[in-house]
Amino acid sequence: MKIHITGVGGVAMGNLAAMLKYIGHDVTGSDRDLYPPMSERLKEWKIEAHNFDSANVKGMDLCIIGNVISRGNPEVEEILNGGIPYMSLPQALYEFFLKGRRVIVAAGTHGKTTTTFLTHYILSQAGIKAGLFAGGVRADGHDGFALPESDIFVIEGDEYDSAFFDKGSKFLHYRPRYLILGAVEFDHADIFRNYEEYALPFRRLLRMIPSNGLVVANQMSDGVRDVLTDYRYSPIEWIANQSKKGVFGFHRRAETLSLDGIGDIRGNRLMGDYNARNALAASRIALALGVSPKQIRDAVASFPGVMRRQQIRLEANIDGVPVTFIEDFAHHPTAVSETIDAVRQTYPDRSVSVLFEPRSATSHRNVFQKEYGAAFKRADAVYICEIHNKKKVGVKDRLDVKKILAGLKVKTKEFGRDPDHLLTRFTSTFKVGKEGSVVLVLSNGAFGGIYQKIETFLRDRSRRVR
Repeated sequence: MKIHITGVGGVAMGNLAAMLKYIGHDVTGSDRDLYPPMSERLKEWKIEAHNFDSANVKGMDLCIIGNVISRGNPEVEEILNGGIPYMSLPQALYEFFLKGRRVIVAAGTHGKTTTTFLTHYILSQAGIKAGLFAGGVRADGHDGFALPESDIFVIEGDEYDSAFFDKGSKFLHYRPRYLILGAVEFDHADIFRNYEEYALPFRRLLRMIPSNGLVVANQMSDGVRDVLTDYRYSPIEWIANQSKKGVFGFHRRAETLSLDGIGDIRGNRLMGDYNARNALAASRIALALGVSPKQIRDAVASFPGVMRRQQIRLEANIDGVPVTFIEDFAHHPTAVSETIDAVRQTYPDRSVSVLFEPRSATSHRNVFQKEYGAAFKRADAVYICEIHNKKKVGVKDRLDVKKILAGLKVKTKEFGRDPDHLLTRFTSTFKVGKEGSVVLVLSNGAFGGIYQKIETFLRDRSRRVR
């Protein structure tokens, strides 16, 4: 089949293109701007990609249209005028890869990428060759996809809309048998007006789980408990920080994480309570599929983690004490707060400096003005730059970064007009704690490319004190 992908430059669309190519289809793609790493990956996969042009879609058997593509795009207009068959990314995933398989969906406002990768990793280490589709890259370089060699497929359940012609959430196309539900909190303020609108797709997703399926649900999330109120269609296994009747929990002692029903795990790379819950959720699914507790313990212990999720970019020694530079994707205030807490749990004696870029559609808006103020309270130093794109939202609805900083009771707080200015404020005020420091950088985007510059700054400081 000749398949063209409009909007192939995104990670998810590029991965789908590769998967379709690997199963024997003739695949081409297009986008407005193609740049590394996806431009290079497409070349590796021998997928031709061009700028948008109506000629690209002529003669195609099928076109797959990304959710950032809108009416007026020359390819969309040619597809519609020419009667060329088309579908969205989630539709294509179901039709080509999910149909007829036992689908595991990891969904929720936070943690779904890590949970997806971890679930797939546990299964693969146990010899189950499941399919994979996730919005990231594993820390050992494994792509966010794998072709299935069994009847099981693990996929990240994105609640964002599917395409200009389908405003329903992507995960509603996946028809899961097993669902991990990690959190339900208002997000994506660009497409959902309030919590109820945001929660509705999750309620609809739950209705699709068959009675012989399973829902693994985070009892610590108010939203998860809300959407599961009076739910009785399929079995539920609850997970939480503390175990009690009908609820699976975990506890830590020294460097050991102990999961109910699984046992003690040492040497894992998962920081913080929320990642322990992710591990417990992935483990409950694995147990349901016949994986042994020992296989699960070994897999969780060896899991390499996910790029940009608690990714340790640098370990240095400055002024005779350790300094660790960590990058994370956190942008929702709850994710920011829990990531800082995770760092505190892992490095209890060190000072914590946090740099944050408000980049997502929700973080541009003042809907979480108070919540962001509370999210940073456990840091020692906070650096926040102006929102990424002021044109996205009017002044009345815009997040007030300076107001957040003014309300913080921390030792150091700095505002940046842009990422480079924020970097200047950081390098001129950063102080190493007596017992060491953690530099935690949070953004769901490029943050103006400051990551490498921070590495260089810390390395230079390290060299100067030797």
